[in-house]
Amino acid sequence: MQIGEAAERVGLSIRTIRHYEDVGLIVPSARSDGGFRLYTAPDLDRLAVVKRMKPLGFSLDEMRDLLAVLDALDTAEGADRAALLDRLGMFHAAATARVGALRDQLAMAEGFADTLRDRLHQHGGPRT
Repeated sequence: MQIGEAAERVGLSIRTIRHYEDVGLIVPSARSDGGFRLYTAPDLDRLAVVKRMKPLGFSLDEMRDLLAVLDALDTAEGADRAALLDRLGMFHAAATARVGALRDQLAMAEGFADTLRDRLHQHGGPRT
């Protein structure tokens, strides 16, 4: 599929996908005879991984590293596979910690919004 359809399916802008290509996170599987980027289902999977890492604050290098781990796991064996699984476990721990931090921030923000709502009601403002 071409970049427009890939962008729509993954929920990213064409500009973002091109940026990810420029920084080496994603490479289209092929080009059409006319030079258009062509993406496959595995390409979309890679884009989805990057999209999910972004709000957790992972750097481009960390994204690149995780993608390399995921790619290598498909064929790795023995000690190499164990090392990759350890690395994947570290990414899982980091993602879990970052999700927890976001939950804490959300709870604080919700508390603040509740306080403002209560103040609004206290002073005769509309109830929402």
